[in-house]
Amino acid sequence: MTWLVIGAGPAGLAALKSFKAAGLSVEAVERHADLGGQWLFGAESSAVYASTHLISSKKTTAFADFPMPEDWPAYPGHAQVLQYLRDFAAHFGLTPLIRFNTAVQALVQNGTGWRATFSNGSTKDYDGVVIANGHLTDPLRPEIPGQFSGILLHAKDYKSADIFDGKRVLVAGMGNTGCDIVVDAIHRAKSVLWSVRGGNHFVPKFLAGKPADEANHKPKRFILPPRLRAMLHEPILRLLVGPPERFGLPRPRHRLYDRTPIVNSLVLQHLGQGDVALRKPIREFRGDTVVFADGRQDAVDIVLLATGYRITFPFLDDLAPLNWQGGKDAPRLHLNIFPPQDNNLFVAGLLEGAGVGWAGRALQTDLIAAYVTARAARPQAAAAFRDGIVQACATPAETGRGEHGIFVDFLTYKRDLQREIAALS
Repeated sequence: MTWLVIGAGPAGLAALKSFKAAGLSVEAVERHADLGGQWLFGAESSAVYASTHLISSKKTTAFADFPMPEDWPAYPGHAQVLQYLRDFAAHFGLTPLIRFNTAVQALVQNGTGWRATFSNGSTKDYDGVVIANGHLTDPLRPEIPGQFSGILLHAKDYKSADIFDGKRVLVAGMGNTGCDIVVDAIHRAKSVLWSVRGGNHFVPKFLAGKPADEANHKPKRFILPPRLRAMLHEPILRLLVGPPERFGLPRPRHRLYDRTPIVNSLVLQHLGQGDVALRKPIREFRGDTVVFADGRQDAVDIVLLATGYRITFPFLDDLAPLNWQGGKDAPRLHLNIFPPQDNNLFVAGLLEGAGVGWAGRALQTDLIAAYVTARAARPQAAAAFRDGIVQACATPAETGRGEHGIFVDFLTYKRDLQREIAALS
């Protein structure tokens, strides 16, 4: 039979390539008319906005065996990224393996495999499934008391700074998206407020005229533990960029490599210039007035919530096969891929972590394909790997895994994936 990949974004394309290279029969379904996932600007599920660029450089983002063009900028915009993904799919013969305008409505276990029901009402049985549907689709909207009489929207619905023309704008959220939108609004809005809750570390895009993240990706014989790396690099960042608290922001309570940093030093410049004013978290709405946690009140026209996303798998009524435990924001998976049950259900791309790039997602799917083939060709190696999965899922969850518990340190994560692939090969 055939394997199914759900989604044709970067992780889904990586899965198609890995399974094809392993000689496995595979196909993908994509609910939109084109591939690209999040990078398909304007698609229903895309959170990309007009000013979106990569936050990791092209060399650290691109698939290892398909570099982005040398004449492209270091941090391409969304249109170039989409073209790159189309070119990648064409180069490796993946596009014919994708059924577009086809969504998975339901996925149920069927013996050792899975039965998928599609949006056109058809069904098909598969040996197994790689879920690559992304995790930036279902907006997380906080419950805020009161009613707001202006425009209230989530960052998922934000596409262009045109909406800010002449408006009094409040942006809530401290992630990279929130910082980008603050910078967008400053150039168009009458005034800009920025509501923040916690702190974060700020990393410049360039150092000495070169992408700042490239040095971290040079081959290393030894990898320092994340905490030690943070102790070494945090003072350098505070010297180069400046302590966030000097700009009025909260001091971060986590270490540099415990979650994705802010790759946007422009927002600090605008804070220093007084182009944006900081506010505490939102407490309630009163008509066009926003009341903040410290009691301060401001009248605004637009409130934009850059408050993140929920991880969802809408085609699965029963989340037990993914080891999703009650009260958790994400399933408990070994290496963010493997549930403890050997049920032919895997997840690709469910991670956060600057520096993982699409090369890291390709390592994920190479590992899935290596495990699937090893079960038949190298059963002892596969059994040993399966024992490791069960043990890892049974141990207490690691700390420093971000808000959803899916953050990874890119250096150690890629190393671990490469080691497991080698052990199964």
